[in-house]
Amino acid sequence: MGVKRSLQSAGLCLGILANVLVVLATSTDFWSRFSDGHNGLWRLCRRRNCTNSPCETMLAATAACVVLAAGSGLLASTLAVRVLLASRTGNLIPPRGRNACLVFFLSALLLLAGMVGYTARDAWKADSFFSWSYFIAWLALPFSILAGSEVQASASSSRT
Repeated sequence: MGVKRSLQSAGLCLGILANVLVVLATSTDFWSRFSDGHNGLWRLCRRRNCTNSPCETMLAATAACVVLAAGSGLLASTLAVRVLLASRTGNLIPPRGRNACLVFFLSALLLLAGMVGYTARDAWKADSFFSWSYFIAWLALPFSILAGSEVQASASSSRT
């Protein structure tokens, strides 16, 4: 029982960390920088003057995927908390851990789709460089995948 709870706790901690990183990256405007400013998913800043980003299809798709990834990560963390609390009382419904795992993987897939879209949008611009918000969003991806695999490992260890 100790291994199962530690896997559940590790999955929950990794999931919460991934959510914090996704929300931090989504809310900041430093996804890419260029010679006279920087931009994010929502705003474009040039010479200390920030305006809303122009409506581009790829940027809107990226923003939608990242926001959906944050929402599904929050849902997966909530499911993981319920799995952890239910396992402490001993009345765990078997598919609940699997559902948390699937939602963590869905969050990672949405984040991957958004990040690939943003990378394809800005990769060939000569004077544009990716910045720290962009890298934080990429850093959240393995944490979300690991959270799902930890929750899945705890769900599979409960069946044996």
